[in-house]
Amino acid sequence: MFVVIINFPPIKEGKDAEFREWFAETNKVFGNFTGFIGRRLLKPTKSGNYAAIVEHESQESFMAMHESPAHNKA
Repeated sequence: MFVVIINFPPIKEGKDAEFREWFAETNKVFGNFTGFIGRRLLKPTKSGNYAAIVEHESQESFMAMHESPAHNKA
């Protein structure tokens, strides 16, 4: 298994729901890639930024997704 932790930049005020919707939609897109296991959003408790855990079968499958046109569009 290959795991990546993503730290997102601050979300603009009033855009929280839109960000969470984007995250859910991109999970559907990335779920079509071979080797994709899952992607979970970690919400800040009181302050701070969102983070995500991305799980793939291998570094190679992660890089194939990460370097794809679908990822660039997302």
